[in-house]
Amino acid sequence: MIKYIFIAAVFIFSTGIFAQDSEKTQISSLIDNWHKAAAEANQKAYFNFIADDGIYIGTDETEIWTKQQFFEWSKPYFDKGKAWSFTAISRNIYLSEDGMFAWFDELLESGKTTLRGSGILQKGDNGWKLKHYVLSLPVPNDKFKEVVDVIKKEQNEKIEVEE
Repeated sequence: MIKYIFIAAVFIFSTGIFAQDSEKTQISSLIDNWHKAAAEANQKAYFNFIADDGIYIGTDETEIWTKQQFFEWSKPYFDKGKAWSFTAISRNIYLSEDGMFAWFDELLESGKTTLRGSGILQKGDNGWKLKHYVLSLPVPNDKFKEVVDVIKKEQNEKIEVEE
């Protein structure tokens, strides 16, 4: 009897792991397709993946956009047929216990440098939607002070212009 309980437990446990792996594979594919939509200047597909109340945070301190704001800002790029091109180098995906939320971090090749993205997805009636995305530029630790100095200088110049 114990043997059968053990076999059933192993089956249930392994089925759960396989289901989670399948969900993570699906999510990874959705994110890849999202990046591909930008590279192909497919604004409709790109923004269909973002939840209506989604937020996109870009690399500049001023870039905190609602879906609509980001749509309007990016429209000229998509209209020209050239938005941006990011390809995942690596990605980690995590799922909430109830399977309704996923969060991820990724390293991206942009053609110019490596970027980092992180986001939160929510599962709803229409599948997974991106609720929050942050694009950032990883800074090597040994260059951090230099980058901070450049940012400080830029901020000080802005303050001087405003005064």
